[in-house]
Amino acid sequence: MSDIRRTCVWTAAAVVLLALPFYLDRFWLQAGLFAMAAAIGAIGINLLTGATGQLSMGHAFFLAIGAYGYCVLAGDGGDGLTGLGLPTWLAATLAVALAGLAGGLFSPIAGRLRGAYLGIATLALIFIGQHVLFNAHDLTGGSNGRDVPPLNLFGLAFDESETVVAAVPFGSAEKLWYAGLALLLACGLFARGVLRGRPGRAMNAIRDHRVAAGVIGVPVARYRAGVFVLSSMYAGLAGVLLALVFQRTVPDYFGVTLSLEYLAMIVIGGLGSVSGAIAGAALVSLLPQLLTRYSDALPLVSAPGTGGISPGEASRYLYGAAVVAVVLFLPGGLARLAARHSKATQATPTTPGTAGTSGETA
Repeated sequence: MSDIRRTCVWTAAAVVLLALPFYLDRFWLQAGLFAMAAAIGAIGINLLTGATGQLSMGHAFFLAIGAYGYCVLAGDGGDGLTGLGLPTWLAATLAVALAGLAGGLFSPIAGRLRGAYLGIATLALIFIGQHVLFNAHDLTGGSNGRDVPPLNLFGLAFDESETVVAAVPFGSAEKLWYAGLALLLACGLFARGVLRGRPGRAMNAIRDHRVAAGVIGVPVARYRAGVFVLSSMYAGLAGVLLALVFQRTVPDYFGVTLSLEYLAMIVIGGLGSVSGAIAGAALVSLLPQLLTRYSDALPLVSAPGTGGISPGEASRYLYGAAVVAVVLFLPGGLARLAARHSKATQATPTTPGTAGTSGETA
């Protein structure tokens, strides 16, 4: 019965997600797209930090490679910036591969460092990346950033040109919504397969006891390096999707704060859990947008520059408090909470009739 209930819940959720672009306005669709991109990136860092135990502070660096790599590869140079003019679908694919290549170049270091030492080494990537983004003007546009070419896939342009479906005009946000759902589903299923298979068991063994994992035959350095590359590719894909949603890339966004937000996502959602990464990403990415939307109705929260606490600051206070609460009272995060609820609903209580029969037999 529980399997039937679970199937019904997932079917209903899929129907709702597919129908939302017909009813929601642009704000909510963009908020959902930000959450999808954040979820893809969070799944990647959860494979690295949650499942394998490698602390990374440089996730934003690989998101920037994905976002700016797409702009450079797909741009036509009409804005005075460097652009190769590749087909956008190919540019997106190569941008993800480029992020993976950057992760591969760093993987020898990732394969040998651990703990705070790896965190400090990856933090250096952020400072290097910020320096390049602000100073390589021909590639990045400097502090002003650069426009993002709209995606074109199988003749369908993901731009502001309207595509009418069932008498409903679909703009860029509506079309990107379905692309984001497909990407998130594919990334989630792939990561789930990795974690449930032999690679996942090896990753967990490395996380729990690196020396013991090596003794039983797990190639520790190779696995740690490989997971770092995979995590970088997830981040690159998230960067591409973010760029398509933002429609403009700016260097300030890809800083240390973004990397800390991704760590908060996986801690709140649950380390080593795909569904937890998605839940944590939704919470952390949607919170500042919701506070901005309803700042007039909330106490102490006000629009930036008008006094009081800005929505961005308030959101950081809230999910910072959530991180502390999770660490102290719910170590498994939201995923553990959901698992407890699932076990509670699956437990079958003893009926009075059965209890009475047992008593008579005794």
